[in-house]
Amino acid sequence: MTGNSIKIAAVARFAVSCLLFVGFVFPVRAEEAGFRPDKVILEHISDAHDWHFFTVNNHPVVWHLPVILYVPKQGFTVFSSAKFEEGRVPYDGFQLLTEEYIQKYHLDPQKFLEGHIIAVHPDGSPNLDKPVYDLSLTRNVIQMMVAALLMILLFTKVARRYQEAPHRAPHGWQNAIEPIVLFIRDDVARAFLGEKADKYLPYLLTVFFFIWINALLGLIPGSANVPGNIAFTGVLALITLFFIVISSTRQYWGHILWPPDVPILVKIILIPVEILSFFTKPFALMIRLFANMLAGHLIIISILSLIFIFGGLAVAAGWGFSIVSVAFTVFMYFVELLVGFIQAYIFTSLSALFISQAFETGHHHGSEEEAVI
Repeated sequence: MTGNSIKIAAVARFAVSCLLFVGFVFPVRAEEAGFRPDKVILEHISDAHDWHFFTVNNHPVVWHLPVILYVPKQGFTVFSSAKFEEGRVPYDGFQLLTEEYIQKYHLDPQKFLEGHIIAVHPDGSPNLDKPVYDLSLTRNVIQMMVAALLMILLFTKVARRYQEAPHRAPHGWQNAIEPIVLFIRDDVARAFLGEKADKYLPYLLTVFFFIWINALLGLIPGSANVPGNIAFTGVLALITLFFIVISSTRQYWGHILWPPDVPILVKIILIPVEILSFFTKPFALMIRLFANMLAGHLIIISILSLIFIFGGLAVAAGWGFSIVSVAFTVFMYFVELLVGFIQAYIFTSLSALFISQAFETGHHHGSEEEAVI
């Protein structure tokens, strides 16, 4: 029953997504002149200070998030992002960067990114001598909080059932969660970490479910693509690096800083390579997850944008191509459901592998490729 319920819920969620997209978005955007798919795609995959769900009859449904800024010697400033009016006006000495503002004041678009906040003079011109530290609760931050809350509620409920009836057969969410937990424990933690598996299992389970739940939430229309944000994947990679460092032994650093049984001349070449290899491990974790989770969303939005491009030529062409576009989107949607699970598994497996190398004697060259395969 639980498996059927999950399938029904997934199909229902996707059906509602299609209705929201076709019913709300297409009639508005198809009539707009100068549709820019690049801007729509970047807005979807980037972070923001407000949460735009959809648009109905040219009226956007937006949740304006709190802006929290810190300026040295001035302190904190807190206000709603609605004060910026989508970047059209400054507020309290701050400006939300837009494409028009960047072009007006000839700012470097590589350094001053759209959606960031800078200090401005009373006349609205940029005050580049005044540093601004943005600590706002952005769309990605809110969604990560939602994912964390879902994890706490889900696992607390499942754990309570095990405490109340430890010998009772699993039912409900226990049926869905227990096989995944056992899979991570047996095929990831114990396979790579051996006797120390139970020590690192809480972290491995947390990072797996946190990535997977955020990937699933990212498929809901109007949600944020959190795993496709390099800051998100970078922080997770740094946490894995922290576990590698605290788990490392003298032998591990000895193989890196002074490889044994190697001629002196070879050591001179090998030591920088080993040091570089130490830092490339978290870098590979970061880029692998970021690129794979970003690519799926780019493909989905690109395919959907073709409806608007054809609709700009002729409304009939837009509606006609929507059949093909939605069909491809359905296919990519279910592929992304699988990709989210696979990428969470790969990140967890490689984290366990790199941690195991830190306390085992010797290196395991080629183990990364074997683990992924």
